[in-house]
Amino acid sequence: MTVSELFESMTGRFNTSAATGMNKTLQWNITGEESGVWGFQIVNGVGQLVPGGIEKPDVTFTTSDKTWMAIAEGKLDSMKAFMTGKLKVTGDMMLAMKVPQFFPVQAS
Repeated sequence: MTVSELFESMTGRFNTSAATGMNKTLQWNITGEESGVWGFQIVNGVGQLVPGGIEKPDVTFTTSDKTWMAIAEGKLDSMKAFMTGKLKVTGDMMLAMKVPQFFPVQAS
């Protein structure tokens, strides 16, 4: 799976019950060979992918394509990636900590 395919699958994997009543925006700035910017908008608990990103996201994650794929595939814990500097987070840290609930990992 590519980084693009992973982001395209996120809407289908979004756990709406974890985001009930929520209105927030998330953004990923991915570096490396498969670099790009992807946003995700949550409106009343419904999620929608925003390719190209969002102007002023509530939280932004910056990481390499390889690190993001490892996190998304359940091979790397996001908190460990954050603590070791592989994943940078800016903005609403409380929201950032809820993201794993929004997108449960489906081990391959």
